[in-house]
Amino acid sequence: MTTEKPQSLADFRARIDAIDSQILTLLKERLHCAREIGRVKAKDQSPTWDPKRERLIFERLEAANGGEFPWPSLRSIYGEIITTCRLSQNKVKVAYMGPEATFSHLAGAKCFGQAADYRPTETIEDVFVEVERGRVEYGMVPVENSIEGAVTSTLDAFVGHRVRICGEVNLAISHNLVNASGDIKDIKQVVSHPQPLAQCRQWLRKNLPGIPCQGVFSTAVASQMAAKDGSLAAVASAMAVKTYGLQMVVRGIEDYSDNTTRFLVLGKESPPPSGADKTSLLFSFLDRPGALHDILSILAERDINLTRIESRPMKGGGGSRYLFFIDLLGHWQEDVVREGCELMRNHCSFFEWLGSYPVGREASAADT
Repeated sequence: MTTEKPQSLADFRARIDAIDSQILTLLKERLHCAREIGRVKAKDQSPTWDPKRERLIFERLEAANGGEFPWPSLRSIYGEIITTCRLSQNKVKVAYMGPEATFSHLAGAKCFGQAADYRPTETIEDVFVEVERGRVEYGMVPVENSIEGAVTSTLDAFVGHRVRICGEVNLAISHNLVNASGDIKDIKQVVSHPQPLAQCRQWLRKNLPGIPCQGVFSTAVASQMAAKDGSLAAVASAMAVKTYGLQMVVRGIEDYSDNTTRFLVLGKESPPPSGADKTSLLFSFLDRPGALHDILSILAERDINLTRIESRPMKGGGGSRYLFFIDLLGHWQEDVVREGCELMRNHCSFFEWLGSYPVGREASAADT
């Protein structure tokens, strides 16, 4: 009678090395396949980014995984694999409000991977301009935060710029208190963009009483300031810590744990239907009683789900006319959605289809 010899630590490590070699071989094969796909797409003049195909890949992987490998980590791994393979076809240029390591930059990395060609701009409207003029293929802009509400500069920029929404990223926002030393006792002032300061207002008041807060252009600018001045602390992302050589003082200082910012991916064309889509519209109407009710009733009568509505004063309207931004479930190419939108157009003095695109999944910012 023979008994199997128990496997040693060296045996397990050898097995892992063999598995890693197999994974690398398959990754290289996947990269070669992606490059061939790129050649076919170039010949057919098809877009490089296919969000429907990527969504189906993630759904298939999640089902095949069966919960064994932690899904957020597996999604992050495959997200980088997919974007790296896609970028081997054509390196995508992405504009965002900079400088480097803002949450817009982070949202771009979640969507397009670390290897894309990121182009920082000074303002959100500059992102629209870069896309509109074809200097980049895509732009990443914030549109709403679950705590602070709409990003009005993004909504306003849709007026007068010919771009289309072609995707969205829902980024779970984690704010960190960072400075040059990592010591909270060195902090004499806290700097950040006004929205993160507002989202951490209670924590800062409780834990840094009497310490003044100053709003600056972006979290990245705040990080640059903190790196140069040891008396300053910034409220910023973990990516900013890595980028600007700062030290973590306290992680996760946001007042509410469900703090999420929705980002829109701007491009020249919206993708075809994916089966789980959202449509965004911009419209205005003549001021009369019941006008908004009549327009929204068109959607209700067709069982079209309205997921968001925002209003903004129309420039030059004397404060009495408003633009309305709405999101609804469904794609413009679906008959019921297109019919409803065309009927809405008949009631509007101004109507613009901003785009139809796959509903975004939430992406965590905690480990970035």
